[in-house]
Amino acid sequence: MRQVAAEMNLSETAFAYPLPEPADADWALRWFTPTVEVDLCGHATLATAHALRSDRGTPGTIRFSSRSGVLITHSHDDDTITVDFPIAPTTEIPVPDGLAEALNATPTTAYGTGDLGDLLAVFSEEARVRALAPDFTALTHLARRNGIRGVIATAPAAGPGGGYDFVSRFFAPAQGIPEDPVTGSAHTALAPYWSRRLGRDSLTGLQASARTGLVRTAVQGDRVHLTGHAITVLDGILQYSAG
Repeated sequence: MRQVAAEMNLSETAFAYPLPEPADADWALRWFTPTVEVDLCGHATLATAHALRSDRGTPGTIRFSSRSGVLITHSHDDDTITVDFPIAPTTEIPVPDGLAEALNATPTTAYGTGDLGDLLAVFSEEARVRALAPDFTALTHLARRNGIRGVIATAPAAGPGGGYDFVSRFFAPAQGIPEDPVTGSAHTALAPYWSRRLGRDSLTGLQASARTGLVRTAVQGDRVHLTGHAITVLDGILQYSAG
């Protein structure tokens, strides 16, 4: 699986296989970057649910067994898919030494994200997040030194007319992902942080990568529901031969 993920050279590649009955889940699900296996990936989970429904006619609700426990996805009639993930609680921490230099910008505050393993760096303005030009070598050293998966940079939306409430970008060069296009797992920390700060359980986040992506978030107790779209852009069969 790791070799296939390296060959695909995407941010994450998902691998799913059916589980025998009885089981607490329908499918097993694992995710790999081009270099390592990861514990949680949102957009690849959403894509897997889309592929299973499109290719196999799998029912609208699917239970996946993963390294982060049982994860549930729901496909809706409007072609959106909701993934049900555990919340990543945020705890304010001192801004780590070297973070401002690695990002080439100084965040106002920083937060740990518990088991998610990311560093949440909060900026005062959307434009500052969009303008970030990280030093990925320095960011790799910082991540390894601090034992973190990656850095989530975030800020409030510049205004109410954009159709989103906050922006983010996600950098994980130590995991083989300089910048991820859309990161569902990061929104397990972004959703509770911004819901608490803005006073609303349901929000929309814009991941301001080069490709961009919108993620609808809804905090429900110790879970967060993330909703988005998926489309099939490539379909094929991988064949393996020894030697």
